[in-house]
Amino acid sequence: MSIFYLLSFTHNKFTRSKLRPPLPPGPTPLPFTGNLISMLQNKPTFRWIERMMDEMNTKILCIRLGNVHVISVSDQKIALEFLKDKDKIFSSRPESVSAYVTSGGYLNTALAPMGDQFKKMKKILASEILCMTRHKWLVNKRNEENDNIVRYINNKCVTNDGVTRGLVNVRIVGQQYSSNMVRKLIFGNRYFGKGSADGGPGKEEIEHVDSLSSILCYVYAFCVTDYFPWLQWITDFDGHEKMIRNAISRARKYQDPLVDERIQQWKDGVRRKQDDLLDVFINLDNPRLNVDEIKAQIVDLSLAAYVNVSNNVEWVMAEMMNQPMIFNKAVNELDLVVGKDRLVDESDVPYLNYIKACVKEALRLHPVATFNLPHVTTADSTVAGYFIPKGSHVMLNRIKISQNPEVWDDPRAFNPDRHMNGDKEVVLTDHNLHTFSFGTGQRGCPGMLLGSTMTTMLLARLVQGFTWELPPNEPHVDLKENLHDISKAKPLLALAKPRLPHHIYSTLDYEGKAPTMVQMGVAT
Repeated sequence: MSIFYLLSFTHNKFTRSKLRPPLPPGPTPLPFTGNLISMLQNKPTFRWIERMMDEMNTKILCIRLGNVHVISVSDQKIALEFLKDKDKIFSSRPESVSAYVTSGGYLNTALAPMGDQFKKMKKILASEILCMTRHKWLVNKRNEENDNIVRYINNKCVTNDGVTRGLVNVRIVGQQYSSNMVRKLIFGNRYFGKGSADGGPGKEEIEHVDSLSSILCYVYAFCVTDYFPWLQWITDFDGHEKMIRNAISRARKYQDPLVDERIQQWKDGVRRKQDDLLDVFINLDNPRLNVDEIKAQIVDLSLAAYVNVSNNVEWVMAEMMNQPMIFNKAVNELDLVVGKDRLVDESDVPYLNYIKACVKEALRLHPVATFNLPHVTTADSTVAGYFIPKGSHVMLNRIKISQNPEVWDDPRAFNPDRHMNGDKEVVLTDHNLHTFSFGTGQRGCPGMLLGSTMTTMLLARLVQGFTWELPPNEPHVDLKENLHDISKAKPLLALAKPRLPHHIYSTLDYEGKAPTMVQMGVAT
């Protein structure tokens, strides 16, 4: 009888495997290790995957690392099958050492697997933190940072500390603006420390931003121990775990004490009025968050806002400076909509279609990373006629999807006009994924409103407030990417000069208070 059942089981298994669709095309895996050796021989991994897709002429690729099938997708229609049609089974996240450490044990929104914790945190973000009501409530804090970045650049134009007058590192501008903005919205203060004399970042802010950059390098990087978990008990094979733990430690040494102090202030009755997002987090009642959840979510927000805004604005400025006609068109729009007697503000954003088209085009050409955060399937499925096994890691190629020649003419050219559609307002979201900006489905970015506003306002302030020229002996901006990521290889350096009346700059608010953490001696 047992032999009969064994033969029956074997027959049924063989029949099922014969009837099911094939796996997506990919390199032939070795027993046990799969394609691991090839991956280790072809760093960086994302460029190796792109090369294979080009060589095999496929829009969906399967590589096997250990027992895990990694599915790479470079087609908009196939991506929508994953994110819309079958979002229910493809909206979880893979387990990963880097994600676990970054999220404080999967306590935040972006990295938490599908489940009660993710649903709770996403609901809080959507209804309490990143909603329209809260967005309006925080407008004054955003205005302060919009003014502060103009003041900082203007200081560069009027001082000369042994360097070229007016020479501005646009990458630092973007990083400072976005990280200052997050600190102001969450903690109510611009700096962890005192900042620098010219209004730029101080040593505390520089270390914090560096730590965020390091975290982003290692979150869901292709780490061997993620595919062979038993190795974690033996060795940190890639060194990734040490790197991510050190980076998280550096970031949280500035953030966590402020959270602890604020919680104590509310307990002691010293603080009674909500003024920033940290106050909102602390006073949530249904559901109530514990201190570890608050700290993890603050890391999540800091990472998302910092990297996306700064990366986009550096690239869009670089592209525009290489095409003066486009830059002039953006300037003319600002002069027409806003004029030169005041600085552009958020109420102008709906009417700045060309500025937003420039932002959207940079998002299309230069996303912050090649792949989105990976999804993991919770059940066997079929997508685009291929079998996707349960537990597969699905990664969508932002660049290939956004530069689809079937959607865009001359897809690699920077052409903001392709997003202009008569009198219709240009929006940065694209749920059809013609431009892979904020994603879609359950894992779509909940910070679309804040991210769009910050990016548009920063670009508008840079273009309206200053004229920009390349340094001497630099005829054009070098648009080369880094080898190990797709950020701009060299920071954009440009000469800025004020283009508005002097009184516009002289009336900017010069106040910038440091948090009480400095007084506590944590950061000096």
